[in-house]
Amino acid sequence: MILQRVEQSDWLSNSYLVVDEPGGKGVLVDGNGVIEPLLERADREGTELTHILLTHDHWDHVVGLGELAKERNVPILAHEITAGKVDFEVDRLLGDGDVIETGNLRIKALFTPGHAGGHLAFLIDDTDLITADLIFKGTVAGTMAPGATGFEDLKHSIMEKVMALPPETRIHPGHKEPSTIGAEWETNPFVRIWRGLDEEGTGACEVKGRGEATLILWAPDYDGTNKAWVRFPDGSDSITGGSQVTLK
Repeated sequence: MILQRVEQSDWLSNSYLVVDEPGGKGVLVDGNGVIEPLLERADREGTELTHILLTHDHWDHVVGLGELAKERNVPILAHEITAGKVDFEVDRLLGDGDVIETGNLRIKALFTPGHAGGHLAFLIDDTDLITADLIFKGTVAGTMAPGATGFEDLKHSIMEKVMALPPETRIHPGHKEPSTIGAEWETNPFVRIWRGLDEEGTGACEVKGRGEATLILWAPDYDGTNKAWVRFPDGSDSITGGSQVTLK
């Protein structure tokens, strides 16, 4: 199997080309506006692009895919919720556990809501997982953007679905560099608290547009900024960018 990514320099979002072998069959996962190197490789090696897979509906992961699908006559596959939010046609709906087989590739869709209602991760040949905006190297996704289904969904998706995979499983996030299940299990600060290894914070903070909260965790984010896990007075938890939080 060949798995190649290209990263957009402003959004830091990834698009992936996954191919069973040079000149074989493959899929494109997400679009970030700079997928030309992936398409050039597929064309140069004679790869048949059989599917375009969407992890979720956010613009920095779907830009240009509607046009590409029409140009190349390639079907787009996505969750039903995602299909209802993008401005192009989705040809096939995917649910939890659905499998796409192309060439020698076996790709299993995992329903992983939290950051987005129709979010999917894709497990490829039981060795590699494209996690998109669920978990990244050293951090996790936010749960306060429009369309997010919330903290509890995100935590369940990460701890019950992703972290249950073998530790050697490679993860390929929606932004920045890859990691492994084992590395995130041991070092990801959110996962460590969820495992009960590290204590929750108790400091006070204020969240833009939401008011006072308790700062449970202040952690690095994938883009060099920070990610904050906060708890509001009603007991609800959220994860948001550090720019939205004022520390007290």
